[in-house]
Amino acid sequence: MYNEDTELLFPLRVAPSLRNLHDAAWRKVVDKASKSAPDSPEAVSFVLAMARVNGCHNCNADSFRAMKGCTLCAQDAVRRYRGGEKSLIKQVEKAQKDVDKWE
Repeated sequence: MYNEDTELLFPLRVAPSLRNLHDAAWRKVVDKASKSAPDSPEAVSFVLAMARVNGCHNCNADSFRAMKGCTLCAQDAVRRYRGGEKSLIKQVEKAQKDVDKWE
């Protein structure tokens, strides 16, 4: 089954749909990534963090997640993330450090 909302890695276009899933600090992180250029360190680190949180590396065309699409998969993953908002933000900060190493 083919879903037009399914991509290989977390697509940055999905970020705005995650904005209201947590409080103000999370919204600030999402807004910063969404409003940045796609190749900016902020956007790249957000994509990396969400790919890790969502498990994009395990997704394939036959998986249930791929059939749902990236938007619903990401919303479910962020909503269900066990660490909460602070831990999600730490994931983005960790990804930023990883991106900074490779720049």
